[in-house]
Amino acid sequence: MQTTDNSLSWLLHGLLEQTPGARHALVLSRDGLKLCWSEHLTLDRADQLSAICSGIQALAQGASMEFGDGTGGVRQSMTEFHGGLLFIVEAGEGAHLAVVAREDADPGVVGHQMTELVEQIGEHLRAEPRDRSGGSGTS
Repeated sequence: MQTTDNSLSWLLHGLLEQTPGARHALVLSRDGLKLCWSEHLTLDRADQLSAICSGIQALAQGASMEFGDGTGGVRQSMTEFHGGLLFIVEAGEGAHLAVVAREDADPGVVGHQMTELVEQIGEHLRAEPRDRSGGSGTS
């Protein structure tokens, strides 16, 4: 996993090791910034996956607002595509955990392993919103 201090790298490595069929793992902020990622994702691929996951979660939140209970809450998003599966779960305040798995992976096992990891470390996976004012932060 890549991060500014690499303190969480062993967690994503462990998730991939314990989850049959899992290929890549990524933690991202709600607005699409990659926070940490597994070793087999290049920097560009991690950026691409982060943007994809952020968009999927935003669409799922919109569906929840319109067709769910109105809170916008999303427990999990799963996309099945030719050659693989993509799972995304909320992972702490403002953060998401994503896993890309082979198409023969068991969705129940992948989802369970992701939930277990989030329950263990979710409070440490916090992504503060970015300052969108564009200013320098000084008065």
